[in-house]
Amino acid sequence: MPTPTMPIDSGATPVATGTETRLRHPRLGDGAQLWRIARDSQVLDVNSSYAYLLWCRDFAATSLIAEIDGRAAGFVIGYVRPEAPDTLFVWQIAVDAEFRGRGLAGGILHALLDSVADADITTLETTISPGNTASQALFSAVARERGADLRIVSLFEENDFPDSHEAEQLFVISPAQRQEERR
Repeated sequence: MPTPTMPIDSGATPVATGTETRLRHPRLGDGAQLWRIARDSQVLDVNSSYAYLLWCRDFAATSLIAEIDGRAAGFVIGYVRPEAPDTLFVWQIAVDAEFRGRGLAGGILHALLDSVADADITTLETTISPGNTASQALFSAVARERGADLRIVSLFEENDFPDSHEAEQLFVISPAQRQEERR
């Protein structure tokens, strides 16, 4: 079942009974909430709190935060690759534990891709470790729902990291626009 489109900054969209979801680009004051959600996910690599503040300042146009009933419920942060200006790289996506299981991650990701379509973004990239089956399923579903191809290639091996870190596979979704938008 396709994830419903969630508009950005245009009011509230129902996600589950009794809740109102609002998607918007992050502001500087959201950095602490993004850091907390990433930390509490127990899956993501947690960057410094400073990094999330910078992300909210410097990459807000390619990132989204979801609020449910006025509370930060999830986020996606990404950037346009300097060497590939048609490619959006998704750095992290997370949903607070209280709000999981509602399709929020897929909705946020679809909304972000829809929001950058006019900027000639044709490809989405992200890296996912082999042990993160939830993210693998999410990005596979988003590719399928958009009628796009999904290619998975090795990018970073364990020995590329200076610490103990799983390998990271590159997931490439192209074209990133919804199938109906390409007609």
